[in-house]
Amino acid sequence: MGPPKAGPRMSEDIYVKKILTISTALAGLAFSVAGAMAADIKPAVLYDLGGRFDKSFNEAAYTGAEQFKADYGTEYRDFEIQNDSQREQALRNFAKRGMNPIVAIGFSQANAVEKVAQEFPDTQFAIVDMVVDLPNVRSILFKEHEGSYIVGMLAAMASETDKVGFVGGMDIPLIRKFACGYKQGVMATAPDAEVFENMTGTTGAAWNDPVKGGELAKSQFDSGADVVYHAAGATGIGVLQAAADAGKLGIGVDSNQNGLHPGSVLTSMLKRVDIAVYQAFEDAANDSWSSGFEVLGLKEGGVDWALDDNNAELVSDEMKAAVEEASNKIISGEIVVHDYMSDQNCPV
Repeated sequence: MGPPKAGPRMSEDIYVKKILTISTALAGLAFSVAGAMAADIKPAVLYDLGGRFDKSFNEAAYTGAEQFKADYGTEYRDFEIQNDSQREQALRNFAKRGMNPIVAIGFSQANAVEKVAQEFPDTQFAIVDMVVDLPNVRSILFKEHEGSYIVGMLAAMASETDKVGFVGGMDIPLIRKFACGYKQGVMATAPDAEVFENMTGTTGAAWNDPVKGGELAKSQFDSGADVVYHAAGATGIGVLQAAADAGKLGIGVDSNQNGLHPGSVLTSMLKRVDIAVYQAFEDAANDSWSSGFEVLGLKEGGVDWALDDNNAELVSDEMKAAVEEASNKIISGEIVVHDYMSDQNCPV
């Protein structure tokens, strides 16, 4: 079956450089056995603000759930919240209806997961991007700074002006973690480069404002940037559109966004939320569920960069070789990418 790929459907042409540890496990399943096991579970996904088709974080979760459904023949339920007050209610409704496991997407779900998981101790919950320390909760974190470092290198190598940009969604430490990793990659490649940085807002609405995303990107292009990376959910759709309109380059995030504007998206920093969702469903189906927390980086196949037919002409062999070398050094520990969330500080 091959590793799941980002986007609403599994694109056949995406090239992911490392064989993902988790994906390899998925590929070895015998579907007849899996189908029988999966018949006993009723999985569910609760998306964060922005919805299942945000072309980014939530959509990666949807992709993983859809792949599980295709492989196992097991239906799942999902829900798109429209405001913060719906989080707890939606989780509780899922649990009352016997849904299990329930995967909550996004750090903002933490309080609701903590409360509802205690009410339903026999239900298995998972949360992406936050730790909830309960015996029936799996917490899944990612080393976004590592993947962002790699696309920062690509941005620096692709730039003709030595000026690049970053547009974040909600101004929170997690998004500054993306930005800091990106800046480290840029500066390691082009020490004299200038990096512009803007956040969209301070509320959940910042994840779903493509108009403002486009305006922020345009401002950075007007200041001389010719490559802009976004970590902004659906807001980033406006960033990539602005790049295409200006004849510049954008960098996508979470899902493979290269195909949104072929030839204008330099690459996408893949955050494999699809694998996290698939694995949670699969572990429940195989009666191998575990709680606790896991952190997925380059070594674990949790983050990566996307190369496919849509951006192949934008990435030279020299660029590929440089990021491959850097990836290997990060995996070995020779390069240590600073994690902004470790001390709320960025060294560059």
